[in-house]
Amino acid sequence: MKVDLRSDTVTKPTPGMLDAMFSAEVGDDVYKEDPTVNMLEEKVAHMFGKKQALFFPSGSMANQAAIKLHTQPGDQLITDHYAHVYNYEGGGVSFNSGVSCKLLQGNRGMITAAQVDSSVNPPDFYHSPLTSLVSIENTTNKGGGACYDFEEVKKIKKVCDKHDLGYHLDGARLWNALVEKGEKAMQYGDVFDTISVCLSKGLGAPVGSVLVGDDHIMKQAIRIRKILGGGMRQIGYLAAAGLYALEHHVGRLTEDHKKAKEIGNVLEKLFYVKQVEPIDTNIVIFTIDGDEEEFITEMATKNIHFYGMGEGKLRLVTHLDYTQKMHEYFLEVLIASNK
Repeated sequence: MKVDLRSDTVTKPTPGMLDAMFSAEVGDDVYKEDPTVNMLEEKVAHMFGKKQALFFPSGSMANQAAIKLHTQPGDQLITDHYAHVYNYEGGGVSFNSGVSCKLLQGNRGMITAAQVDSSVNPPDFYHSPLTSLVSIENTTNKGGGACYDFEEVKKIKKVCDKHDLGYHLDGARLWNALVEKGEKAMQYGDVFDTISVCLSKGLGAPVGSVLVGDDHIMKQAIRIRKILGGGMRQIGYLAAAGLYALEHHVGRLTEDHKKAKEIGNVLEKLFYVKQVEPIDTNIVIFTIDGDEEEFITEMATKNIHFYGMGEGKLRLVTHLDYTQKMHEYFLEVLIASNK
């Protein structure tokens, strides 16, 4: 039995999802003639109360398109130093948009309105980059699946309005935050100009993200997607997986959160674990007193797999394919390692 906790991207389509994919009606999406893609985009747009949505092959491409739509070369965006758009998208902010990042030291990847307000460059001071966009991430990846307080999200929006800044949400794992905090997608649609949401992480689809936004921003989204190489053809097979995921896999995210917190409870009792960071959703980050590579290798001999983050810090991610049987086995191995 292999226990793969490297990420929630390692899942495979369920039998029901495969049935939906095999029976999908398709067309040429570059001509906007794929009915299943159109259905997915309409569904997600409606969920967030937006007029437009566009399917992308990846969350990184959706984020990069959003940044391009909001900015001009030479501009600057404000984000947390843990942000995915800065750390894990191959330098795309600078390569694709010619934009620099002003990185803030937030809490577990979450920044505050006060931090944003004090970080906006004066627009008439032409020696510094023009601040044009604020991008936040919910839940935070490198921050351990942390969920923003929605009141702070709204306060940041007021700062954006005050300074005439765009406001983008990297919502790759927004579904986890919505389920954990009992929030609605519409709340976020009311606040953000653009939102990217992923279908291939906690929801278990094989590929795909959707970018939603206001009309005046999204009117160029399909052009930017084309420039980035994201125009695809009969992708209704993939969109059908996303539709199935939205209909069947959102509510069950609470199971992933429960397992993650149970893992955290066990880790806190192990003598070699120095710290377990707060666990909000499905990501567990902890620090050990010892060589992390040795620990990873030892766990791999028991067919348990996860990543190290450096300096003794490790990350686990629970997901759709992490079964109760796997969970019990992993907990047993952890408890046995405490001797």
